[in-house]
Amino acid sequence: MANKRDFLIYKLSETIKSTSRIDKELFTQLNVKRGLRNEDHSGVVAGLTKVGDVVGYERQAEGSVKAIPGKLFYRGIDVEDLVHGLNAEDRLGFEETAFLLLSGYLPDAEELRQFSLMLNESMALDTKMTMSIIEIQGQDIMNILARSVLEMYTYDKNPDDISRDNLIRQSIDLISKFPTIIAYAYNILRHSQQGRSLHIRHPKEGASVAENFLYMMKGPGNYSDLDIKLIDLCLILHAEHGGGNNSTFSVRVTSSTLTDTYSAIAAGIGSLKGPLHGGANIKVNQMFDHLKIAIKKWDDVKEIDAYLQKMLNKEAYNKTGLIYGIGHAVYTISDPRSILLKEMARKLAIEKGIEKEYNFLELLDERAVNAFMTFKGDDINKQVCTNVDFYSGFVYEAMGLPTEVYTPLFAMSRITGWTAHRIEELNFASKRIIRPAYKNVGDKKPFVPITKR
Repeated sequence: MANKRDFLIYKLSETIKSTSRIDKELFTQLNVKRGLRNEDHSGVVAGLTKVGDVVGYERQAEGSVKAIPGKLFYRGIDVEDLVHGLNAEDRLGFEETAFLLLSGYLPDAEELRQFSLMLNESMALDTKMTMSIIEIQGQDIMNILARSVLEMYTYDKNPDDISRDNLIRQSIDLISKFPTIIAYAYNILRHSQQGRSLHIRHPKEGASVAENFLYMMKGPGNYSDLDIKLIDLCLILHAEHGGGNNSTFSVRVTSSTLTDTYSAIAAGIGSLKGPLHGGANIKVNQMFDHLKIAIKKWDDVKEIDAYLQKMLNKEAYNKTGLIYGIGHAVYTISDPRSILLKEMARKLAIEKGIEKEYNFLELLDERAVNAFMTFKGDDINKQVCTNVDFYSGFVYEAMGLPTEVYTPLFAMSRITGWTAHRIEELNFASKRIIRPAYKNVGDKKPFVPITKR
């Protein structure tokens, strides 16, 4: 019986090779936007939003696009201004950013105090949910996070209520509980797979989201003030990226059906888990570890350039022809998140005594962009920049955070954008379920009786 099943699976698999094949040329011939991308690589406009804005090019009068330095706006506020403003006042800013994205305006001091207090008070998990995470276990924290979010439905007294007040309540609860779920899930994973002691630390009263995450992950005395500032910065920079990024779009599509908040957010988590979306910084770190060995002289530009060209020619590293952390779907000349993170990454490298590694990474940043441009030639559409993933993995590793939490950390930040977009989707004056069209290009066939097949 097992052999028959294996044969059937094999036969189905072989059949799918032909039945699921669609020639790339058909997309152009039928004017279908593959990946919801236009021919000039810009995204197809599929909706309207006031939450975030991602800018990497300007459209010219004749219809072409012109690359410009990248800009990211949260509710109309330039993220560079937001981060530099917080730094000038020597304050953490994730809570303020979450308030801004949810509400549409910057809070005053009392509103920020009350909002931060709500997040802090909602961060603890009750015993049932903690035990549930212990029982779930599993191999991947993103899966544990998704299942935990779906289980939150059962603890919510009004899970299907989509009134604004209830959506805000649910949003605050999700933003506050993500750090706790992720920290607990990792410590349970560490205990079950590595035989390490199991630590379930309750969130610290009055501490920021960034500090509480490090505290629950690593314990008291095992992180610095600069670590807290870097985690806070990463949470700010990953909090929102327009309605068109894959996970946010997933949340909006799901929300448009009027489903519950937890189902919509679980869809976003599933999207973000994909390595083409949320796991890029892990690939950057793996590549960086390889380059530290493959390149003998970390300050030799010629040696670096030669090896990067081999990578692009599919002759070195994993032979995919990719340099991870280089290029972005929207940003061309620069990714503002990468610039902001790079400003503080050096400080962290100095504190941790890995300045030599940072200098090498910074030189790779410069040479990889140059190598890619040389490889592609003068095509303006091939202009690239370093994206935020190029530095975020380095920062997390420098803090001693395990790779298992890199993508969950992304989710811990992006939950703010997801909930803000869900609230917006459900509060349009005229709601409509999102239902794009697919054009069928298969052959029409007659039905054949089973006795004649």
